[in-house]
Amino acid sequence: MTAPAGVGAARVELEALARDAELFADWPNDERFGDVEFRDAAVLILFGVLDDLPSDHAAQDRAVSRDLDVLLLARAETLRSHAGQVAFPGGRVDPGDRGPVDAALREAREETGLDTDGVEVLGALPSIPVPYSGHLVTPVLGWWRAPSPVGVVDVAESSAVFRTPVADLVDPANRYTTVARRDGDEWRGPGFVPTVGGRRHLVWGFTALVLDRMLDRLGWAEPWDRAQEYELTP
Repeated sequence: MTAPAGVGAARVELEALARDAELFADWPNDERFGDVEFRDAAVLILFGVLDDLPSDHAAQDRAVSRDLDVLLLARAETLRSHAGQVAFPGGRVDPGDRGPVDAALREAREETGLDTDGVEVLGALPSIPVPYSGHLVTPVLGWWRAPSPVGVVDVAESSAVFRTPVADLVDPANRYTTVARRDGDEWRGPGFVPTVGGRRHLVWGFTALVLDRMLDRLGWAEPWDRAQEYELTP
C-alpha cells in the first residue's frame, strides 16, 4: 500500500484493510470445545489521533505517527468472564441492533461514553469464532474523525478506558509471547504491554491476536524477540 506519510496514510491503509476478506482466514481453531452454539457479538476497533500523549517510540513504518492511537478498555476485576482483561469496546448483538456495526457503536458508547457521531466506520472485518466464550465476534474497524472525551461509564463493567499509541504497541520492548498453563495444557500467543498514564496494561488473548494479525497485515509490525515471555498467572 502506498500513501502520503503520517496519519493520512494510516487511514488509507486501514480503509484498505477493512476490505481484506482473508484477514482471519487461518485463524487458529481450538478443537477443545467441540460443537459450540455461537452468539453474535461485535467489537469496535477505533483508530484516531491522540490528543496529548504521543509515543516516545519512533515507529519504523511511516504510517505509524507518534500520535496515532487505538481505543482500549480494561474489564472490571469483578466480572465473571474475562475479568481484568484488556479488550476492545464491544459486546453481544442485541435484538434491537441493526447488525454488528450498530452493536459495536452502541456498546462503545455505553462502555466509554464515546460520541459515535465522530466515528467513521471503515467496514466490518470477517467474523471470528471464539469458542471459549461462545461468541462469533465481528470486529468493526473505525476511524475517529472527531475525537471525544472517553472514560469509565460503569465501574461494574470497566476499570479503565484508555487510548494507546500504536507506536507503543509495535515497540519491540513492549512485545511478549504470553504463556498460560492450566490443567496440563499450555497456550501461547502474542502479547503487548504498553504503559499509558503511568500504568502498564497487558494485552493478550483475543484482543492481542486481532491486533497482532492487523499490525502484521498492515506492515506496521516491527521485528521483536518472541523468546521474551510473559507468564500468565492462573
